[in-house]
Amino acid sequence: MLGWPATTTGLGVKVSRILSVLLLFGSAWATPSRAETAERIAEAGRRLVAAYPEYLAASDGTHLVWKDGTRMPLDDGAGEKAHAAWLEQPDVEDMLAQRYPAGSDAQPPGGDVDPGRARNKAFFDKMYGDCQAGEAAANLAPVAWLARRGGKPLRVTRINGVAEKVAAISAELDKLPRSFDRYLVPAAGGFVCRTIAGTERTSAHGYGIAVDIATRHAHYWRWAKGGASGKPQWRNAIPMEIVRIFEKHGFIWGGRWYHYDTMHFEYRPELIETVGSKGTGE
Repeated sequence: MLGWPATTTGLGVKVSRILSVLLLFGSAWATPSRAETAERIAEAGRRLVAAYPEYLAASDGTHLVWKDGTRMPLDDGAGEKAHAAWLEQPDVEDMLAQRYPAGSDAQPPGGDVDPGRARNKAFFDKMYGDCQAGEAAANLAPVAWLARRGGKPLRVTRINGVAEKVAAISAELDKLPRSFDRYLVPAAGGFVCRTIAGTERTSAHGYGIAVDIATRHAHYWRWAKGGASGKPQWRNAIPMEIVRIFEKHGFIWGGRWYHYDTMHFEYRPELIETVGSKGTGE
């Protein structure tokens, strides 16, 4: 057993005390100050206003101000949340708590790194309409999907120009070599009013902001068996050429999540770094 020699007991006590002090200060350094927390919340507000200028007028650092005058708090005061609570009860600022690595190569994310999976229901219901109440359907538009490849139209929302962006994505994807067909057609879907599998949370598809590409070469964490630890074992076959076209138009990719869903793309421009400066799955 390792320990301090008898002749250096006093030194050992001193070193132990020094280490305790360092650990104490280290904990203080690791905890964000009030100023740092306030700046993080304010930055989330700035990025949301930059991402959705048609609907958001301003942010005063604590609230979003919608163009109809509605004030929506950015932070619920609950502090840092465990991952499950972050998903189930995110405030508006929580939606930007994890950095989305747009443009990077595909690689396994760290544990519980799921940028974009947290969606504040009040924010999305106000922006796109509650599909359960029939509000989202009124804003849908059909978009021709990969017409050169024989794709069928998808329904997505008109709000924030999502339909136009999906049309632009389709046009770019249609120019890819035919070897990409197996990843793109048939598409797995656009608007569907449903909850996320295994939860009661509204899917991004229920807001008309998501597109699932072909499932034959897609991977989804709920379909896969975990390794020895039982945790998700990341897999992906979707070419990054496809991912980068979606990201170029403000869509995030579910393949960048620890709880991966590689067929899934959704319009979340607030998470793409360039903004303001950042089927059965989600």
